Amino acid sequence: MSASYRLWVKNAKQVVVVCNRGEKYLTSDGSLRLCVIEDGSLVVGSDGLIEAAGPADVIASQYSAASFERVIDATGMCVLPGLVDAHTHAVWAGDRVHEFAMKLAGATYMDVHRAGGGIHFTVAHTRAAAAPDLLASLSGRLERMRRAGTTLVEVKSGYGLELQAELKMLEVVEEARRKVAINISSTYCGAHAVPKGKSVEEATEDILKVQLPELKKRMSAGSLHVDNIDVFCEKGVFDLGATRAILQAGKDMGLNINFHGDELHPMNSAQLGAELGALAISHLEEVTDEGIAAMARAGTAAVLLPTTAYILRLPQPPARSLLGAGVVVALGSDFNPNAYCCSMPVVMHLACVNLRMSMSESLAAATINAAYALGRWRTHGSLEAGKHGDLLVLNAPRWEHLIYQLGGHQELIRYVVVKGNVVYDNDKTLPM
Repeated sequence: MSASYRLWVKNAKQVVVVCNRGEKYLTSDGSLRLCVIEDGSLVVGSDGLIEAAGPADVIASQYSAASFERVIDATGMCVLPGLVDAHTHAVWAGDRVHEFAMKLAGATYMDVHRAGGGIHFTVAHTRAAAAPDLLASLSGRLERMRRAGTTLVEVKSGYGLELQAELKMLEVVEEARRKVAINISSTYCGAHAVPKGKSVEEATEDILKVQLPELKKRMSAGSLHVDNIDVFCEKGVFDLGATRAILQAGKDMGLNINFHGDELHPMNSAQLGAELGALAISHLEEVTDEGIAAMARAGTAAVLLPTTAYILRLPQPPARSLLGAGVVVALGSDFNPNAYCCSMPVVMHLACVNLRMSMSESLAAATINAAYALGRWRTHGSLEAGKHGDLLVLNAPRWEHLIYQLGGHQELIRYVVVKGNVVYDNDKTLPM
């Protein structure tokens, strides 16, 4: 009796494995040697894990007696790992389209924040929203991200800022995990802002003595699965002392440290993160040379967010300095009401043009390195045997078209596959 498999993607012009030696990440030098199989095929097993990727003729011979639930003829097309979005705020109510005009007129992020807009505007709407409504909007956003090629996404809380609203957001993320065919890394971000009417000290005490203990209880009971802890370490928000206390408490609960740092002011967040063993730090527009060196030594990933710098007209994060120092560079969309972008291909394009990253560096940053930043490099980020069968099939002869064609992903992405199941079939063929 022949073996049965879930998926065979055959005869692709390119199969972009990314890396094939079990690497946790790729540095700048490593990305120059992306593993690309010309004229290749890929097989996903019945368990949803990759069985093999290799030359098309070899795969055809090895699996000649096998049966497949689905076969995709990828002649003339490219196969890539599913993209990984390492930083989003995707659960919220109340858009901020009105603030975009303020920013265009010259208002800074903190100007809007002080005027009662920004995070506090979204907090008020999110607190008032019913969980089913938040789930419906989150599900729609996740499906939109998936159509743009994202198969693993980090999703934060942080628009509740008090126990019940934060738990509501995390429960919505938990439900989305069950209902939407996309991989989610869940982040508690109760320290996203200081709630109105509270001091930094009061907000920190609430997180340490009320929110985190309840979160720990629910995680221990198995009703919530949270992966990371985040703090917005910034002047006028959470200072270094408060940030240290909250991140350490989260780490003591088994959460990965993955936080906002050195975005608007040089706070020495990078040094703090490196000292605490942070898995990743996001933003880093204002990181110092000392902070870069500390991150390189600690193996802490830099999650760069080109959309944020673009929309807020901030200085670009120093990608070339980070890469040159050997820091692991990952990418995220920073999808939120302030930076409304669901598309990792657009993020990758901006990384190349504005951050001066190469296309290979950008692809590594949106696959294996972003998976590393989320602690998922063993299961995601490349098309190696044993990893999840999460992949894209591009209707293009070279993988670089996904970055080169700005905004072109809607036509380029032919299939999106999660664990060997086609979750998006972009059939643009019109009836005769």
